[in-house]
Amino acid sequence: MIVLLGVLVVVIGFATKRNPLLVVAVAGIVTGFLGGLTPGKVLAAFGEGFAGSRAVTIFAITLPVIGLLERYGLQERARALIARFGRLTTGRFLALYLGLRQIGAAVGLTDVFGHAQTVRPLAAPMAEGAAERAHGQLPDRTREKIRSFAASADNVGRFFGEDVFLAVGSILLITGFVNTTYGTHLEPLHLALWAIPTALCAFVVHGWRLLRLDRRLEREPLTAHVHHTSAAEADR
Repeated sequence: MIVLLGVLVVVIGFATKRNPLLVVAVAGIVTGFLGGLTPGKVLAAFGEGFAGSRAVTIFAITLPVIGLLERYGLQERARALIARFGRLTTGRFLALYLGLRQIGAAVGLTDVFGHAQTVRPLAAPMAEGAAERAHGQLPDRTREKIRSFAASADNVGRFFGEDVFLAVGSILLITGFVNTTYGTHLEPLHLALWAIPTALCAFVVHGWRLLRLDRRLEREPLTAHVHHTSAAEADR
């Protein structure tokens, strides 16, 4: 039970808003020492985990590529592209992205979209471009809100879409645990089928929130203009 103190380290680290990578590393070291591992074995465990996880090292390839694309005008091209579709508002575009993200995750393409490779260089600038086309220059607060909604569309789409995929780790973990513990014969297909109604509900609920974003954007630039005008008049 004493090795569970590593979890306490994680809780304290996140509660005090420390660097997440540092918190997890310290918690791993504490857990290893409490479990009786030598410093060499703890270091070897970190090395094996890092080398065995392709998701950890893939950023070394994607980050420079995305940086070069942005340097040569990827975000500007994305804004120019969205300007050609007059009826595609910010909310409608993000709802469309939510659907594509969810469908991609449901068929196992969880890494085709994502924050680093899609949201930051493409989805968020296109959503901002749609808002700028309709409302003109955006306040910084509104711009950050659009970016947060773009990130939420990716999160919700992947989280509820990947459970429909048969080979996702969470489904395999659940079926393996239930079958081993309770002696049942639960198949991954059964869980995947029951995940479909949840995924549809998530799409409807969050899609509705994304569509409501258009109404909020109609008021926020005007509100910002009113505050700016009032401040200017007060200075006079």
